[in-house]
Order: sequence, then structure tokens, then C-alpha cells
Amino acid sequence: MSLLFQEISNFFTGLYLPKIYLSDAVEILILTVLIYYFMEWVQRTRAYTLLKGFLVVILFIVFAWIFRLTTILWLVSRLASIAMLSLVIIFQPELRKALDSLGRRSLTSVFLPFDSGREVLRYSDTVINEIIRAVNEMSEVRTGALIVIEQNIFLTEYINTGIELDSLVSSQLLVNIFEHNTPLHDGAVIMRGDRIVAATCYLPLSDNVTISKKYGTRHRAALGISEESDAFTIVVSEETGRVSYSYMGHLETGVTPSELREQLHLVQKDTMREREEKKFRIWKGQA
Repeated sequence: MSLLFQEISNFFTGLYLPKIYLSDAVEILILTVLIYYFMEWVQRTRAYTLLKGFLVVILFIVFAWIFRLTTILWLVSRLASIAMLSLVIIFQPELRKALDSLGRRSLTSVFLPFDSGREVLRYSDTVINEIIRAVNEMSEVRTGALIVIEQNIFLTEYINTGIELDSLVSSQLLVNIFEHNTPLHDGAVIMRGDRIVAATCYLPLSDNVTISKKYGTRHRAALGISEESDAFTIVVSEETGRVSYSYMGHLETGVTPSELREQLHLVQKDTMREREEKKFRIWKGQA
């Protein structure tokens, strides 16, 4: 037994343990908060898609370095400074929004992200019923409509282009908003949880050249927002009264009320599952 204790003593005697000072702990805390907010920001903005493309470029450079592709490495070294400036230009809208969001928070929420009370809102079954009822009514009379349901990626930049409402979702309100010759009928309605956040919002149009020319601006806008976010968008055609939806860069046209209801429930279950999984995380923040 004494020999065992001697071996353990010799092990710890020869083990180098660096001294940790208070400044080191503060630096670790600051870096942890910064990295956390960066990852949260990337996850909830279009920067996530752009970052994936940037990672592909980094992997290609690593590949060139491993196999000693000297010409490519020479070009990369010459273009490195230009690439860094290009990244700032590409991410300029996202960086500006991130700094603006950071400036709006209190000091406690900045340094204590786990103390944030914000939770991504999900729409209820009642909201689904109201949406289906409104879509059916507008489809029968061929009233054009564009309804965007926000998911995990916040649509603040598009909400700011419209008129703020912050109203409970109801079929009567949706029908009235998209009624012809009313002040709010032009543009999109954006929903967050059980509330209509804004109306007359402008959405990005899809650049997909494979879209049929028979689809107008509403369908291109619905597909465009689904390409840049995880929002679920419903379209009612003014010309035909047909109902369509777009989700994750895919446009489904001519759906029935039961098909639309089923898809809304599927999206609801997916987002609810993500929220339940998030409860197990230690850190919680506000993007």
C-alpha cells in the first residue's frame, strides 16, 4: 500500500499544473460569452448559410496545403487581405443588426445570457384553425394573400419594412388585411407565435430561374424568404385562388386545406421538439 501511495505522490510531483489567476478566469468568461453570442447569432440569421460557404473555402485551402498545391497557396496568400475585407462587406447587414441588438440589451442580459427570459414563440392549434379559415375564405373569392410564419430565424429586418400591428391572429383580421383597396393589403403579413407582428412587409424575391413564369411576385417572394430563413409561408393566388406554401426553399402549389393543415402541424411539431431539446441546455441567450 505504501508503494502505491509513493507512486501516486511521484506522479503528481512530476505533473506540471499551471497557475490560474483571476485575470485568466475573467478572460475565459469573456471569451465564452463572445463565442456563445457569435454561435447564437450565426444560428438565427442568414449568416449561417454564408458561413457554410466560407467553411467550404477553408477546407479547400487546407486541402491545397496538405497536397502542397503551391500555385493555389500563393494566390490565397495574395488574396487574404482582400478576402477579409470582402467578409466584412458580405456580413455588413448581419453585423450591423448584431451590434444594434447588443446595444439594446441591459448589462445583465449581456453578461448573463443564461438569465434571458426570451423564448422562441410557437403558434398554437387555434392559430392553425384561424389561418385555415382565413385562407379558405380568401381562396373562394380570389383575394391575394401572403402570410409568413416566423420560426427559429428572426425576421426582424423584414418586419421593420412593414407596419407594426402586434395583434392576436384571427381569420377576420387576416381577411380584412388582404381585402382589396385597404391600406394594409399590399405586401406580406408576418406572424410570430400567436400574434400578427406586422403587415405590408417586403420580402426578398427568389432568383431561382427554374420557377415557372406563371407564378407571380407573391410566389417568388414566398420562395425567396424560405431560401433565406426557416419561415413557413402561405400564398393565395389572386388570379386563380389556388393555395400554395413554401418551406426550406421548396414551393408546393395547389394544396388542399387538409394538406395545408397537415403541413402546419408538422412544422409545429418540429419546432416544438426543438424547444423541448433546448430546455436541456445550460446556457440560454437572446439573439
